[in-house]
Amino acid sequence: MDQAEQLRNIVKAENIKKPSRPLARVITVTSGKGGVGKSNTAINLAIQFRKMGQRVIILDADFGLANIEIMFGAVPKHNLCDLIYQNKNIKEIITWGPGEVGFISGGSGIAGLSNLSREYLVYIIQNLAELDAIADIIIVDTGAGISEAVLEFLVASGEIILVTTPEPTSITDSYSLLKALNSHPRFVRELSEVKMISNKVSNKTEGQMLFNKLNAVVARYLKLPITFLGSVPEDQQLSRAVMQQTPVSLQTPGAKSSMAYEEIARKLMNMNTENVAPKRGMAAFFSHIVTGKKNS
Repeated sequence: MDQAEQLRNIVKAENIKKPSRPLARVITVTSGKGGVGKSNTAINLAIQFRKMGQRVIILDADFGLANIEIMFGAVPKHNLCDLIYQNKNIKEIITWGPGEVGFISGGSGIAGLSNLSREYLVYIIQNLAELDAIADIIIVDTGAGISEAVLEFLVASGEIILVTTPEPTSITDSYSLLKALNSHPRFVRELSEVKMISNKVSNKTEGQMLFNKLNAVVARYLKLPITFLGSVPEDQQLSRAVMQQTPVSLQTPGAKSSMAYEEIARKLMNMNTENVAPKRGMAAFFSHIVTGKKNS
C-alpha cells in the first residue's frame, strides 16, 4: 500500500469514527493575477454568509503575504504551520476577526508535507476534520497567479470562484489559469464547478460582457463550463474600507459593493441545494493536496 492510499484510509477511518459529522462546504477563491480584489471578495462573501447565519472560516492560503489578517486588522498568534509542526490544535490557530468570521493564517506554506510521518498526518487530518464541526462554510483564499501551490488547492476544490476584472491582463491571466487547471493531471471537471465574479466593473452590463468574453474563449478552446455569479462595481466606499482595515460589508452595508456581495452570497446559498458539487469536508480537501504531493 503506497502513502497516498494510506492517507485516503486515514480520512475514511475518521469518517467512520464520526459518521454523523456534517461536512463543511469548501469554496476556493482565486485569480489569474494579483490586484483584482480576490482577498476582498473572500472576506466580504464570508461576512455576507455570516449575516445569513452561516458559521464561516477563511483559510488564508496566500502563503507569506497575510492579506486576510491585514484586511481584518487582526494579528494571529498562530498559523497553519503551528498545527503541522508545533502540535497546536485547530482551535488554537483560529483567529476571530470582525463579524465573528474566523480565519487561519497559512504561515509559510505547506512545503514538506510529503515528508511527514503517518502519525503527523493522522494528527493534522483529525484536527482539520474538526473544522467541519466548527464551520458551515470554509473559504480558501489562494495566492494569485499560476503557481504549483495555487493549482494544488484548485484541483482539490469542488467549488472554485474565479475573480476577474475588465483589465486585458486580468482576462488573459484568468484564461491561462483555467487552461493550466484544465490540463492538470489530477483535475476532474465532473467533480469541480468553476464560477466567475466580474469585479471592479462600471455596471452589471459590463460585468456580463466580461463574463461572456472569457466564457466564449474557455468554451471554444477548453470545453470547460463556467458559471457567472455576478458583478461587483468599482466603489470608493470599498476602497475606503480597505484603507481602514474593515470589510465594506460591515462598515457600509448600503454601499454598492456590499449589496453586490450580498446578492452573490445569496446566489451561492441557493446553489448549495441545487447543483453544487457534493461536500467533501476539510479533511478530504487537505488529503487531496497531500496525496498529490506524495505522488509528484
